[in-house]
Amino acid sequence: MATLLRRLAGRRCSSGPWIGVILREAHGRTSALIPRGGSPPLLLAGDGRPLTACCRAHSRGQHTQAAGPVEVDVKRLEGEDKGIVEVLLCRHKAKNALGYVFVSQMKNLVYTLSSDSAAHVVVFRSLVPGVFCAGADLKERAGMNHAESDLFVHGLRSLMTQIASLPMPTIAAIDGVALGGGLELAMACDLRTAAYSAQMGLIETTRGLLPGAGKTMRGLCKVGMYRERQSRCEKLTLRWFCPAGGSQRLPRTVGIALAKELIFTGKRVGGQTALEIGLVNRAVEQNQSGDAAYAEALSLAREILPQAPIAVRLAKEAVNRGVEVDINAAMAIERMCYARVIPTRDRQEGMAAFLEKRPPRYTGE
Repeated sequence: MATLLRRLAGRRCSSGPWIGVILREAHGRTSALIPRGGSPPLLLAGDGRPLTACCRAHSRGQHTQAAGPVEVDVKRLEGEDKGIVEVLLCRHKAKNALGYVFVSQMKNLVYTLSSDSAAHVVVFRSLVPGVFCAGADLKERAGMNHAESDLFVHGLRSLMTQIASLPMPTIAAIDGVALGGGLELAMACDLRTAAYSAQMGLIETTRGLLPGAGKTMRGLCKVGMYRERQSRCEKLTLRWFCPAGGSQRLPRTVGIALAKELIFTGKRVGGQTALEIGLVNRAVEQNQSGDAAYAEALSLAREILPQAPIAVRLAKEAVNRGVEVDINAAMAIERMCYARVIPTRDRQEGMAAFLEKRPPRYTGE
């Protein structure tokens, strides 16, 4: 299976040599087997057919049109909410379970968003009542052989890393169940809102597994070098890359001891408890329409939207990269990010607005 995929990928992208897996950010941003032409990786549906990027965004809030089942869609808000993009989880029959088509469509969509300067905040929400994401599609996985299962899980892990590496702030709106890989998807986002009635948990140990939708197949692996140019200096840095999955992100979110308890027991927690332990940023009572967490996520997105887009993205980069290194290296990362925001028009506009005592009008330039 892996050999066949490499041959197919080679035929599709014969216009230039492969870059390979190049680390672009210390916080795990990679371009996994992306050719120099910038085309997205070849993704396959469950029957082996190449999956088209059927989730391309349309303007003015229109949903995308696709040939075949649409399990992940996208919506761009307009008017005062322009700049907010919603990723819609809509695999109704399987409760947004992480199957072949769902993961492939999500990877294509996230790949497109990664270079979209018009997207200032991304909200991940479910259109399936009572469910955010039920986790792995165990029925589909049961029909795979070992090679197919390894290949699929590798794609699932890379998806979580792609989401975590999006340059703009991301928010997961948890209005229902988020279990196993579903909670890992939410934890790959920067921020999370939840309804009190939501249920969250890494339940993999109850299935004979462990959380790990974001870890490499063979653990820590050396992936290459990247160049960083800042001010007048150029550094050539060798990094080690191990994208974090549930067993890594949960301890970083709620602390080691509590994360171990939740993982060892497979325990589920509600929205109120999730707020108390720091698993979510905000929790609210569920409303009659069942989308209270989404409404809260949209409110949070609207608080982010007026801020300078480049400054927000660089702030995210500084935080994400800084927490993975010692304080001295973190301060150097902060200085580099700060230096990159100084020549922007947004920084000049922010200062001018302050002096003129008026609201700033940022353009993302």
